[in-house]
Amino acid sequence: MAEPFPYRIVIRWSDEDSSYIAEVPELPGCMADGPTPEATTKEAKKAATLWIEVAKKEKREIPQPIDNRRYSGKFVVRVPPDLHRELDFEAKSQKVSLNRLVTLKLAS
Repeated sequence: MAEPFPYRIVIRWSDEDSSYIAEVPELPGCMADGPTPEATTKEAKKAATLWIEVAKKEKREIPQPIDNRRYSGKFVVRVPPDLHRELDFEAKSQKVSLNRLVTLKLAS
């Protein structure tokens, strides 16, 4: 049984190309196209396999798939002071923490 493909594939329709375009964002420049989303996905997987083979031969770093990385759930974001003030006011108005308010906004 084949191992599941570890990288995410983003597919969009291109009017300019009259075809579907697939990109593997974790592998810079790795793209493919096709007439259907399914065919495009298949081509993207082939392109990613070739991308990785070339990277190995050239001794370039191969990015670890995002889904295999560990995240702490914490990151710092700088916002303008006025926005910070308004978000703090909104959080207090809703009787939630600023962290909870921003998390809800990001999730929606």
